[in-house]
Amino acid sequence: MFDYMMTKEQIQIRDEVRDLVKWTPRQMILDMDADAIKFPKEFLREAGRRNLMGCRYPKKWGGRGMDWVTTCMIMEEVGTLGYEVACVFGVGAELVCDAIILHGTDEQKEKYVKPLLRGDLFAAECLTEPRGGSDFFGATTRAEDCGDHYLLNGQKRFIVGAEGADYFLVYARTHPDAKPQEAITCFIVDRGPGVEVKYLYGLMGCRGGGTGRLIFRNVKVPKENVVGKVQGAYAVFNTMMIPERLGTASMTIGAARPALEIATQYTARRKAFGQVINQFEGVSFQVAEAVMLLDAARAMAYVTARAVDDGADMNRVRRMVSQSKKFITESCQKVVHNAMQVMGGIAYTNVFPIERIYRDVRLASIWTGTSEVMSMVTAHEWYREYLAQKAKCETRDHELDAPEASDDEKIYNDEDMWNKGW
Repeated sequence: MFDYMMTKEQIQIRDEVRDLVKWTPRQMILDMDADAIKFPKEFLREAGRRNLMGCRYPKKWGGRGMDWVTTCMIMEEVGTLGYEVACVFGVGAELVCDAIILHGTDEQKEKYVKPLLRGDLFAAECLTEPRGGSDFFGATTRAEDCGDHYLLNGQKRFIVGAEGADYFLVYARTHPDAKPQEAITCFIVDRGPGVEVKYLYGLMGCRGGGTGRLIFRNVKVPKENVVGKVQGAYAVFNTMMIPERLGTASMTIGAARPALEIATQYTARRKAFGQVINQFEGVSFQVAEAVMLLDAARAMAYVTARAVDDGADMNRVRRMVSQSKKFITESCQKVVHNAMQVMGGIAYTNVFPIERIYRDVRLASIWTGTSEVMSMVTAHEWYREYLAQKAKCETRDHELDAPEASDDEKIYNDEDMWNKGW
């Protein structure tokens, strides 16, 4: 995040996160990418020990009472270690905790949030199913009311942290005949009898985060583990979209930043045709584009975070978060592309980490909502926002600023033609 827009307290926390980044063993990064480490528990324990997880939550529950601007800054800094490190850092401390903090009971916060933020427990979110991810309301995992508990059956897949989590935030259908938005309930499910991590995926990138498939077979879930209201998961899902998508966007900035820094260093030293290659416009212009895209991404993340912090209208926040996620993730992929391009063949080897970063950031525009879903949400909210504003006649009607701004030539449908006598 831009240091000149940060408070002294935010800069202090940024420096604390940078110290954590420096502390992180090089071998951990290498072992995660090689799948020698399945889940980085020691890193999360250290982050918890330093009180760097869930900084925007109340101090009462283990946070530091900060805001979304600070959170975006933290996610960027953690992201410089690697996209998957930021994924596992964010899934528990930002996604699962968010649902419990906003919708859970004090008992749930005491039992599940405080130890997670201390680094004593680990958590994962279970939303995606084998049949698909974006169709949230099409969930087939079911939870049957059995009096003092629910009986959970179903599958979830592509679950980051499945291998290492002590508990899971699970969305399941509790009313088969209700409307989609009123049929699903959110649960906290402890790892235990009937909970099985069936498969760890061979991923293109983002390895070492314990991403796997979960199978639930007759899992007993106490009724006190319902998050929010029964059949009220839609409200939980709506608030979760902010940390899922804005957090994802911010960590992608961090993941792309090392690629730009490495490319800048390389092109300032590498010589060809008798001169340092950053003297060639074909090189320097690509670096300049990458710098521009990262700054634009940070600006969008900052403005969106401020909108959330300042309590902007939720429909507008949905649009801003969605367009931020799409723009930032796609821009950061272009940043890494440019870095590889200006470095040439050496960047395609594992002599530099560019190839790993390239593999990792490809996930960014897929998970937590694809770019296409982000466009769909953005379009929906923009049309609603604009047409509501237009109906209030609060701004100038620019459509009239044309020499022949007559309604006679403005035909939008067959009815218009008949009404105008055509």
